[in-house]
Amino acid sequence: MEKYFNDAIVGNKNMLASFTKKGELIRLLYPSMDYRQFIDFFHVGIKINDSALIYLHDDINNVYNQKYIEDTNILKTEIINTYFKIDIIQTDFVCVNKNSLIKKYKFINKNNINLNVNFAIHSSLVTNQNNQVTGYYRENSLIQYMHDYTFSIVSKNKVLGSQINNNSQTISEGIIGDKDYIGMSSDSSICYEIGELQPGEEKEIDILICINNTSDIKNIETEIENASKTDIKKELEIAKKHWRKYLREHDTVGLPTHNSEYMDLLNKIYKRSILLFPLLTNIETGGISAAVEIDENKTQCGRYSFCWPRDGIFITNALDILNMKKESEKFYKNFCKITQSKNGRWEQRFYTDGNLAPCWGYQIDETASVVYGIYNHYKRTKNIKFLKDTLKMCEMATKYLKKYINNILENIEEEYKSYDIWEENEGIHTYSLTAIFSAFQAMIEINKLIIPEFQENRLKIEKINKENLELEKYIVDIKDYILKNLYDNDKKTFVRNKDRKIDISLLGLVTPFEMFAPKEKKILNTVEKIDLTLRTYTGGYLRYEGDNYAGGNPWVIANLWMAKYYLKQGSKKKAKECFEFVVKTATELGFLGEQIDNKTMKANWVIGLGWSHAMFIDVLKELYS
Repeated sequence: MEKYFNDAIVGNKNMLASFTKKGELIRLLYPSMDYRQFIDFFHVGIKINDSALIYLHDDINNVYNQKYIEDTNILKTEIINTYFKIDIIQTDFVCVNKNSLIKKYKFINKNNINLNVNFAIHSSLVTNQNNQVTGYYRENSLIQYMHDYTFSIVSKNKVLGSQINNNSQTISEGIIGDKDYIGMSSDSSICYEIGELQPGEEKEIDILICINNTSDIKNIETEIENASKTDIKKELEIAKKHWRKYLREHDTVGLPTHNSEYMDLLNKIYKRSILLFPLLTNIETGGISAAVEIDENKTQCGRYSFCWPRDGIFITNALDILNMKKESEKFYKNFCKITQSKNGRWEQRFYTDGNLAPCWGYQIDETASVVYGIYNHYKRTKNIKFLKDTLKMCEMATKYLKKYINNILENIEEEYKSYDIWEENEGIHTYSLTAIFSAFQAMIEINKLIIPEFQENRLKIEKINKENLELEKYIVDIKDYILKNLYDNDKKTFVRNKDRKIDISLLGLVTPFEMFAPKEKKILNTVEKIDLTLRTYTGGYLRYEGDNYAGGNPWVIANLWMAKYYLKQGSKKKAKECFEFVVKTATELGFLGEQIDNKTMKANWVIGLGWSHAMFIDVLKELYS
């Protein structure tokens, strides 16, 4: 079963869970937001009187309404079963200081007859030959375990039955129970008693899902005992206070009072962005996941839940705006330091714990982006110590970038080809070269700032001054190379590489890398061509000519990039038009997708993409500061 859309996300610093718009739990990750994912499926249903099992996420008679409790990462899904006239309020959140997902259910009988309700869970975990999942019923709890983890389902309600093996044969009829308390099945089930509800009566059940990185029998028993003592009401209040305090601390834009539908939606996206970033960030290393995973089986893409250094510098820019500067600093001082190769470069992508992730090529702009990002972070913090702590890393990266540029300038192109920003074409790319240009500019400024730190070291100062003279020459050479080789004199525009296509990333020449001024003739011609070739009939922008990835839709970052350009140019009205397209196509919960479906005008493909939310914050700050 493919699970392409994470419509809602909850979590804490170690655990992350995602849900569909119908409240179905589809992913649960621990001990970080990108690894490890436990859920194959987690289906919840109720048996009313003598009915078959009514799945809460999938019944023809169910009507759904979903929202977050205001200013929190606590999700509330209302499920109304129109046949039995029963309302179910499902509340999902992860405890702030415990690695437990809490699922609260309230059942309200809106019928005029009594309803006898049983509550069933059918849980299947991801399993494989080297780490097989098995089931175990103990102490009124269902434990699914493998060599190094246990996944425990705990509740204080009375257990009516459990089943370890052969669940698929009877589960649809709501029949749960056999003689086995332990077995070798990756899917098992448990049934709890809710009881009889008279008309108008309410009853509740609380479910805790706890994950522990051991399958030691004594630890399992202790974990169940501790979980059963959890004060759910107290944990819910702690979570509310935590997220509301977090939101207040990082609300730095200060949006004006909103009294329109548009401003309400804009404010919702703004708050959701603030609350999303901590769920994507590895608290130990500072690594930032691009998104919650959507395609583990790689049926449509190469997967998303990794940390690309390039994505990281866009996201840390937003973190700095939102007064999350410590998180930004950890990304550079910790994550980037442990992921840099000995030759000075960064590979395409990593797990957020710093381990190398699956890659399919090299992208030179990943390395250039880190140097640019370090200086960009300094400009917001003015922390000289930060520059000193990251200086060696920048020097190593710069040395590698110079080697890359030397080979291009000497026409040794085959050895130093790089993938483009979209990871599709190998070659020499305008965006990549512009990123290197900005890295060299950043290194010059870093060197100027760091010289006073070496006032007693004459040789070091001489070396830095010599380095700056060399970098200034490279800057001139890179710009000349782009003008000679990546400006099409027939089209009168810049082109992305030797395929001569127009690409939204050409805006990088102006923003963020500032090689050219926004009103230079060559740039104005290029932007005009972008409008003619990439702007769709809805007002959204494609990434490049012929873009057909995931249906060939406009990308959120493409529109926000255009907005950034227009702000640089001084055209605030045009910037707002691009920005408003993004706002109006967000999800009902305030998430931004990677793309926008041109037909439905709804967020499409990756929901809650970190890069989209980061550029949203960047543009928002400029529009409303």
